[in-house]
Amino acid sequence: MMKIQIGAVALLVALSVASLCEIGLASPNTVPAFLWSPHLQSANGELDEVVNYQVMSAKDLVGSVFTQGGWSNFLCSEKKLEQPVDVALVFIGRELLSSDVSSKRNSDSALVNTLSNLFTASNFSLAFPYIAAPEEERMENLLLSGLEEACPNNVEASNIVFSDSCFVEDGTIQKLSDLQSFKDHLLARRETRKEGETDLVVLCSEGSESKSQAGQSHSERESILELVSSVEQSGSKYTALYVSDPYWYTSYKTLQRFLAETAKGNSTPEVATACDELCKFKSSLLEGILVGIVFLLILISGLCCMAGIDTPTRFETPQDS
Repeated sequence: MMKIQIGAVALLVALSVASLCEIGLASPNTVPAFLWSPHLQSANGELDEVVNYQVMSAKDLVGSVFTQGGWSNFLCSEKKLEQPVDVALVFIGRELLSSDVSSKRNSDSALVNTLSNLFTASNFSLAFPYIAAPEEERMENLLLSGLEEACPNNVEASNIVFSDSCFVEDGTIQKLSDLQSFKDHLLARRETRKEGETDLVVLCSEGSESKSQAGQSHSERESILELVSSVEQSGSKYTALYVSDPYWYTSYKTLQRFLAETAKGNSTPEVATACDELCKFKSSLLEGILVGIVFLLILISGLCCMAGIDTPTRFETPQDS
């Protein structure tokens, strides 16, 4: 009976540890998304500012942009244009998290304040504070897939441009190298754009690590402000979406660094390998789990050994010969 009780207690302890580990590791990291336009109006003509606090996937976010945001009305030529805009801007960041928006001690307060000012000053705005960051597919590819689903009959690639830092699978998409190229493109399209057409312009941030290596000075905040200011000065009507996608970028850059160091190691005998904060966290977590399993096995073995000791409850008195 005692053995059964000890085994049940050990099983409950093991399940509790496993459930805690699962909850801690499976909780999704979330990123924010902001959609705004100073030119679109709500149905009643008043300021429309909506915040969706539900945790949603990146694919559902793209669907909401085309439905709630009304992007399918002016990006799809077969649909009626009730409130047409000239440019649909998409900014894909690499560093902002949901905790940076809700917490006062965020990593980039200037970027958060800029997005907040653009959001509150617009006639039409939607906020999605909790978006589960995509792990299997990048945000720019999800955007193209959502565009094809929303506009199955006509998607004109000639009106779509991406930055070189965006990783898109469609080789027919036009790509621009830097921020000045985007400004020149918008200025040229203003002269050649037909009435009712809407350009989709996607700018992907390269992250702070790539900027420091390439010597670039444009931060996410500066890129957003300069591009929005360029569109406003040209007199074009626009709607804009900002969404953060840091996790795929981090893993992609880690893989690039590993491949670069491996290639360098083929020519030089010494290859410097460094463990960043994510590497240290994973190694510490794995070490703690392994040590905990060892101690748990020792505890269970000790309890089972103690339970297996059979001692007599009473001793017979020796008989006198």
